[in-house]
Amino acid sequence: MSKSNAKITREYGPFPGAQRVNGVTYDGHHVWIAAGDKLIAVDPASGEAGRCIDVASHAGTAFDGRFLYQIAEERIQKIDPNTGQVVATIPAPGNGGDSGLTWAEGSLWVGEYRARKIHQIDPDTGAIVRSIESNRFVTGVTWVDGELWHGSWEGDEGALHRIDPQTGQVMEELQMPAGAGVSGLESDGKEQFFCGGGSSGKVRVVRRPKR
Repeated sequence: MSKSNAKITREYGPFPGAQRVNGVTYDGHHVWIAAGDKLIAVDPASGEAGRCIDVASHAGTAFDGRFLYQIAEERIQKIDPNTGQVVATIPAPGNGGDSGLTWAEGSLWVGEYRARKIHQIDPDTGAIVRSIESNRFVTGVTWVDGELWHGSWEGDEGALHRIDPQTGQVMEELQMPAGAGVSGLESDGKEQFFCGGGSSGKVRVVRRPKR
């Protein structure tokens, strides 16, 4: 396993009316943060908060190209970002212990924090397709270029981990600075990760290692 320090290139926030960042996703134009009782769209160029959607947002957030998905306690809500309406709801696999959320390959991928697992689930029914075990507490989850990454937060230590999607073995670790936990994680599909910072109210941008 290769281990190095995370290279933080930018910080956004804290944002007005957002006490926490519980989850984060990226729709190609805006970074969406889950702030407990609302989703907030942030312009990644200016760092300014824009539109809000009033919806329970307790953990991970995802975007499938059309809809947002948001964990709220023991369920996952499917939200039309144009109207702000919840159009469907499915059960979350961790029954309230869920953390990260991302969309990849036609499935939702859900982190289960204390169980140290990532579940691939059917986005229409919530049925678990398969589960991957990690040896770290799992917060945010993201896929990029066939790589599966997840965040972790234990005590005041946070990190990003690239894991083998078949075995869950940690292949690479990016250590965050002391006190910078990772509450949500999403790739921009290129060279950056957006990392939720929990009660700091911040989103930190981490450079993805070059291959």
